[in-house]
Parts: sequence; C-alpha cells; structure tokens
Amino acid sequence: MTATSVEKHVNGHPVAELGFDAVKLAEAEAIRARAAAEADALRIEAEGKAEAEKIKAVEEAEKQRIANEKQRLRLEKDQADHEAYLARKAAEKAKADAEREKAEQAAAEEAEREAQQLAEQERSEALWKWGARGIYLVGLIIAAPVQFLAFWDEKRPFLVAAPALLEGLALVLACGAAWAVAHRRDVLPYRIGIMVGALIAAGINLWHGLTDPEIGLNAGVIGAIASVGGPIVLMTYEHGIAQKVDGIPSWRDRRAAARAKAEADAAREKARREKADAEHAALLEKKAAQARAEDEQKRRDADRKQHHPEVWEVADALRSARGSQYVTEQIWAEAWHRVTGCKTVGVTLEMEAAARAQQARVKALIGMPIEGSFSLVDSQKGPRPRKAADAPDGRRNNGGNPPVRRPGQTVPNHPVARIQARLEQKKD
Repeated sequence: MTATSVEKHVNGHPVAELGFDAVKLAEAEAIRARAAAEADALRIEAEGKAEAEKIKAVEEAEKQRIANEKQRLRLEKDQADHEAYLARKAAEKAKADAEREKAEQAAAEEAEREAQQLAEQERSEALWKWGARGIYLVGLIIAAPVQFLAFWDEKRPFLVAAPALLEGLALVLACGAAWAVAHRRDVLPYRIGIMVGALIAAGINLWHGLTDPEIGLNAGVIGAIASVGGPIVLMTYEHGIAQKVDGIPSWRDRRAAARAKAEADAAREKARREKADAEHAALLEKKAAQARAEDEQKRRDADRKQHHPEVWEVADALRSARGSQYVTEQIWAEAWHRVTGCKTVGVTLEMEAAARAQQARVKALIGMPIEGSFSLVDSQKGPRPRKAADAPDGRRNNGGNPPVRRPGQTVPNHPVARIQARLEQKKD
C-alpha cells in the first residue's frame, strides 16, 4: 500500500503533504466502532436496568397492592368477627337478662304464693283457735248451770263451788297443755287430766238429768255433751299446734311422701331393669363377638395350616412355648420371618428376587439413550466439542468466511433475561 500526497493550503500558504494510512484509519474506525458498541452496550444496559427497575417497581407495587388488599380483607374479617362477637355477647346478655328476669319473676310469684299461703294459714289458725275457745266457752255456759242446780243445797251451800272445780279443772289443764306445747313438753298427762275432768262433769250432768225432775233428761244430756265437747275441741286444737311445733307431718304430707317414695322406687326399679337388660344384651353381644372371633381364628388357622405347613409348625411351636391359646398375628409374623427370611408376611424369597429383577430392568430401561426423533433433545443437553484450528468450516454458500457482524444488528436480550443470566453467574 502506497501513500498519496495531497496539496493543501492553510491561510494561503502551502503545507507539508500528509500521508494517508489505511491501517490507522481502520484502527480508528475500530476504536470508534468499539466506542459506539460500548456506548450502545452501556445504553442498552442502562435501558435494561431502567426496565428492570421499572418491572421491579411494578412488581413491588403489585406486591404492596396485594399486601394492602390482604390487610384490608384481614381488617374486614376482624371487624366482622368483632361485630359477630358483640352480637353474640349482646344475645347472651339479653338471654341472661331474660332468664334473670324470669327467675326473679318466678321467685316473686313463689314468694307471693308463700305469703298468701302463710296469710291463709294464719287466718285459718286464728279462726280455729278462737272457734275452739268459743266452743269451750259455750259448753261451759251450758254445763255450769246444770251443775249448779245439781249441787245446790241450802244446808250445804259450799257445794256450789263444785261446778267451778269440775269445769275449771278441764280449763286449767287445757291451759297447761298449751304451755306444754309452747315449751315443747309432753302434753299427754294434761290431755288425760282434761278427759278425766270432762268425763266426771259429763257423768254428773247426765246422772242428775236422769234422777232430778227439776233438771230433766234433755238438760242433763246437753250438759253432758257440753262438758265433754268443749274440752275435746280445745284438746284437738292443741294437738294440731303440738304436731306443727314438733314438725310431725300431716296425713296429707305423709300420703304425698308415700306417693313420691313409690314413684322413686318405681323409677329405680325401672332403671335397674333397664340396666340389667342392657348388661344382658351387652353380654350376649360379647358372647356373639367372641364366637365370631373364634370361628374366624379357626378359619385362619386351617387356611394357614393348609397352605403354609412349614411356617405353621414353627408358629405352633412358638405358641405352645409362650402359653398362648391361639397363633396370634405377632407369632405368625415372627414365624414367617424365621422360616422365609422376609419380614413382610406373605412375601417369599422368590417373590422378592422377581421384584428386584423387575426393578433392575426398569432402572436400566430408564437409563438407556433415546433413539429416533427424540435424539435431538439429547444433543442440546451437553456442551458441544470444540473443532480443531485447521478444521474446515462446515457452513456453506459464504465462501467459508463468516459474515462481519456490526453492533446493533443483533436484537438485544430482554432485561429480565440479562438479570437472570447475571444471577446464574453469581450462583456459579
């Protein structure tokens, strides 16, 4: 290559001729192309980074949106749970208030009933008390004049006090019986004294009514009834008061208690019969289950003895040595292992060998190379062998020389692909 001279002037003056060097020009062009390629690479890298940052920002925004959505849903769920909890608590409180009001109303009604019953008891007791005393007073008014007429004697006027003694005896003993009831003492002696005094007074009234024409039979009989009736009624009242104080149940209470006891006994008897029937049914079911188990054990033993006599002999010997009634599954498994050498019951050495041979064939089949159209897949799995330096180029229709590639002619890789490549390089 020769240099050419070109005459040039600078400000009208000739200058020295400059030589044109094609090698330096090519080097400059290569430097310029390399600088442009580096600039393009930097630009593409910057664009890739920007695109990656943009994608990352979009992903982060999407992640943040998803997180915010999850947080919102969680808050809504918590709020719904809290509202449900408040509603449940309100319902429970309303139910408790209703039950408390119902209980208070029932207690108030029960207290009112008890108050009414107590008032009725007090009223009836007052009527009974004053009625008994009134009857006693009426009887005293009827019986006393008869006795006064019977004991009146002008020669012995002191006998006029006899009626007061006889009728007063029953009255005083009745007061003594009331005292005994109030102080929780024995009232039987007082009742005997009341009846003795009342019977004496009644006998005197009846006798004088029969023997004295001035008194007459009617007055005598009425006087006798009055002498006995008043003390009897008063004694009956005191008897009821004594039972109430002593806590003795009435006939109605005893009848109700007897009825409740009979019902409780009937319920216990029914429960006992039901329990006995249930136990009998359970016993029958247990016996049936035991019979089924024994039949199944016999069937299993016969089947094993028929198809596996060698194992059965060892199992039966183990059973006898251990004192077991039947050949259990544990004894059979141990006998199978000792006879066949296999831990799995039902598997023999032949079956194990056949299974392992089949597994080896499957493993060899899986490791064989793929032939046919799928062989192209294996050609891309490993690195290609390098060609020798003096090996001819295998490409055609270009004279054996590869075309010159310029920067920018090849479509750049996607930024995500470059990021993935860098991550894989870092892992390597």
